[in-house]
Amino acid sequence: MTANLASHAFTHLRLHTEFSINDGITTIGPLVKQLNTLEMPAVAITDISNLFGLIKFYTAAQRAGIKPVCGCDVLVEDESGNRTQLVLLVKSEKGYLNLTRLISEIYTRGDRIGDPVLQKWDLEGATEGLIALSGAQNSDIGAALLDHEMNKAASFLADWMKLFPDSFYLELQRVGKAEEETYIDGALRLAAAHDAPVVATNDVRFLASSDFEAHEVRVCINERRTLGDPRRPRNYTDQQYLKSSEEMAEVFVDIPEAYQNAVEIAKRCNLTLDLGTPSLPNYPVPDDRSLETFLEDLSREGLEDRLQQLFGEGAKDEARRKPYFERLDMELGIINQMGFPGYFLIVMEFIQWAKKNDIPVGPGRGSGAGSIVAYALGITDLDPLRYDLLFERFLNPERVSMPDFDVDFCMEGRDRVIAHVSEMYGFEAVSQIITFGTMAAKAVVRDVARVQGKPYSLADKLSKLIPFEVGMTLSKAMEDSEELRSFVNDNDEVAEIMDMAYKLEGIVRNVGRHAGGVVIAPSALTDFVPLYTEDAGTGLVSQYDKDDVERAGLVKFDFLGLKTLTIIDWAVKSINAQRKSDETPLRIEDLPLGDKPTFDLLRRAETTGIFQLESRGMKDLIRRLLPDSINDIIALVALFRPGPLQSGAVDDYINRKHGKEPVSFPHPSLDTVLEGTYGVVLYQEQVMQIAQVLAGFSLGQADLLRRAMGKKKAEEMAKVRAQFLQGTGEGGVDADLANEIFDLMEKFAGYAFNKSHSATYALLSFQTAWLKTHYPAEFMAANLSADMQNIDRVVVLIDEVRRMKLNLLPPSVNKSEFRFCAQDGAVIYGLGAVRGVGEGPVEAIVAARQTAPFHDLADFCQRLDTKKVNKRVLEALINAGAMDDFIAEGENLNQHRAQLLAQMPQAMQGAEQVARDAAAGMTDLFGGIAETVNEPCLTPTQVAPMSAMQRLNGEKDALGLFLTGHPIDGYEGEIRQFCRTPIKDLRTGKQSQWVAGMVVSQRVMKTKRGTSMAFLVLDDRTSRLEVSLFSEAFEQYGGKISKDALLVVEGEIQ
Repeated sequence: MTANLASHAFTHLRLHTEFSINDGITTIGPLVKQLNTLEMPAVAITDISNLFGLIKFYTAAQRAGIKPVCGCDVLVEDESGNRTQLVLLVKSEKGYLNLTRLISEIYTRGDRIGDPVLQKWDLEGATEGLIALSGAQNSDIGAALLDHEMNKAASFLADWMKLFPDSFYLELQRVGKAEEETYIDGALRLAAAHDAPVVATNDVRFLASSDFEAHEVRVCINERRTLGDPRRPRNYTDQQYLKSSEEMAEVFVDIPEAYQNAVEIAKRCNLTLDLGTPSLPNYPVPDDRSLETFLEDLSREGLEDRLQQLFGEGAKDEARRKPYFERLDMELGIINQMGFPGYFLIVMEFIQWAKKNDIPVGPGRGSGAGSIVAYALGITDLDPLRYDLLFERFLNPERVSMPDFDVDFCMEGRDRVIAHVSEMYGFEAVSQIITFGTMAAKAVVRDVARVQGKPYSLADKLSKLIPFEVGMTLSKAMEDSEELRSFVNDNDEVAEIMDMAYKLEGIVRNVGRHAGGVVIAPSALTDFVPLYTEDAGTGLVSQYDKDDVERAGLVKFDFLGLKTLTIIDWAVKSINAQRKSDETPLRIEDLPLGDKPTFDLLRRAETTGIFQLESRGMKDLIRRLLPDSINDIIALVALFRPGPLQSGAVDDYINRKHGKEPVSFPHPSLDTVLEGTYGVVLYQEQVMQIAQVLAGFSLGQADLLRRAMGKKKAEEMAKVRAQFLQGTGEGGVDADLANEIFDLMEKFAGYAFNKSHSATYALLSFQTAWLKTHYPAEFMAANLSADMQNIDRVVVLIDEVRRMKLNLLPPSVNKSEFRFCAQDGAVIYGLGAVRGVGEGPVEAIVAARQTAPFHDLADFCQRLDTKKVNKRVLEALINAGAMDDFIAEGENLNQHRAQLLAQMPQAMQGAEQVARDAAAGMTDLFGGIAETVNEPCLTPTQVAPMSAMQRLNGEKDALGLFLTGHPIDGYEGEIRQFCRTPIKDLRTGKQSQWVAGMVVSQRVMKTKRGTSMAFLVLDDRTSRLEVSLFSEAFEQYGGKISKDALLVVEGEIQ
């Protein structure tokens, strides 16, 4: 009998992948591979309350010749609170739309709290095209059967069969859980009595029985429990794996119809998705115009304006105009032919709206800066002809794919632009895009160690031995680090952590929101994608990620927030606010790109705060390269990456620039392509131009060659090499030389950078450098404001302000704004940077001082509502130095702040009395309201001045740092004799290094072995550093560690 059943391959209809988040470790690639091995022609994935993986599953299954059955595992609740873990499977396109809308409804309903639940009434009128599986024991029917309430179970069944006519199945499972057979016995009797079909599922969570422990660890990570926790629920068994047809036939040999119905259901589910066909929203154009002609007209008008800006009177010179308009015609032809005029118009509109509404927009980002149409429409702000940027790098007529503009907006205004787009195209048609966070190498070893109950110190050391690099994996870390290999091989507990971490690495752990991705649909989003929100219906995102929304037919737009634009905007507004009415306002777009003082500052590598150029490694590179033109900054952005640094390209560029090596070209005809980079292939556009010049490729073909080189697939490489050699042969290039040049191109293509992106970001680098050179106080104030909640960053920027010899004024209730500001060449600390002083109190302070500055504490308290500026706020302001303006002649800071703190209760009491009198309408003898008398509070007698250390600690409590001095100052000379490198200049490395600093925070914790270890933060005024003190070192030196202690530490910098 088993053999007969198994002759029809079984179809698993309830299966959770990694996208279920709460459970499931099945990943789609291995799932499809295992199905082929087991010769199973179809499968369903039914993740918990989401369709996150649907498109990935659908495309992978079809590619492998497996029928994808799309579905979802949903928790359904009826009016009485009975819950059912229902599986919904899609039969048709109508069913897909219904499921998409149902799943979206779970999240977009504003009253959602806790578990995502679908209300049973939501299903009414929305079940066409869907099949439902009952949920076995985890259902209203199952609960009734286990309580031996057959009539109640029959009533539930009747309701479900009415909701899903001819499409409701009683689900049976045998995975080794309690009361399965009791339930199955009842379900079979119920099915027979009411002519209801039954179906077998295996409630799959992993591929092989041996994966059970890894799955348990995954569940514990999500639930924040340990494996050994006796209180944790054991909801899974080792039988919930992808069993073969033979195994399932054996399990259900006594109920063959349950097995057969799984096969029949798969036959009934026939969903065909139209993937990869873009559906653009409808851009409104005037009635008598097509999208194409409207784009052409706007582009020509825009280019005329641009040429006027570039050349003034020279814009009429035909020789100058010709290359621009030829390029424009070529691009417009390609854009219109590929069907993308609407895309350009949509991007143009929201960028224009942002600029009109005073929201700073970046000059461009990515390959879009290579388009003259984008430049003419105001989408980008960089002349692509001047910088030799290629349109085909952005939109290739020989490879049909959507254009993709990444647009940077000021951090403050980005959400306003998204709101505008939602308003313009309809709130039901616009959302952001989901992202999936995975268990990355460093994090997964910590998670696994915690779940296994291993010591924290062990996990911390293991995690820190994994190199901190983008894309780092456990396997790569083991290859790269001998120390890590030794640690794993020499310690059984560590090996156990790693064995499990390998199994879970890369599994989806959580969901988030794409940094800038927004989709705009031509109709309701749920016609294309399911939707997801955080709790309470906020933060709407698509359930498909950025790749899958495009496969589903939606067009992605990137609205990115860039802090640098905010900094530039604040600085420019501050500069213009201080200019006289007859002075021309500063426009950041009009800066002279050859400004010598700016390049002098760059050549000195004084680049802290300058976009893209402030890291230690970049400063070293700048000192060697000595930039003297905007092209050098473009090259710097491209050079400072692992590929060029390791390949020798950096040394070649620098040596050739400074005449230490001769400039040479791989072939004489490439001089025009490579002369700007001294013969070094640095940009992807140069790889394309080499193919164009030497092999006669069109730029579209050349882009395909560049892509093939980037992928490094042997078969593709052989094909493009043959095409290249054919082209060079026809051009008369020696075959051996052509082969050598191809090898060079292949090497360069591995690290060559997108020049369009490099050029637009170099422009921002130059703009920030220019501001720092010519308006240092305004620039540094803007930088500090942008990071004022990040104390570690503020410490670095304050040190730079001091190095620049700018006057740094403490916060002041009479002079400060909420943000840092500049006045007469000085930087004034922002009140918003004082801990515990929010925007409300600052607004009240600024409003109250409009009539007159505050002259003492009593005056301050009387003029402000004590509900807004309460005792906690007052104390923070005093400790921060914000009331140092009130200092009396001959009084020092220590005495003054002590007096203010002592006066504070009396001053507040007096202010409250004045407020009560005013509220009571207290009148004077002549019938008028009694005037407020600004009498200073009595100074308490014999208030001892605070010590310098107390003053500094007060500043640290209020500001997070020492402002009017630093405890290390008195020891600086002595420390630097044996500890020469300040924290800000430390470099990572395996060698032991010395560092000195003051303990500003410490945390001691117990390891599993019962020993203690400590984590300290040291501050030497230039920067801060976290120090990990393992058990042995803590045991030896723990007595020396206390808050404010000055320590000298020897260790390895990671």
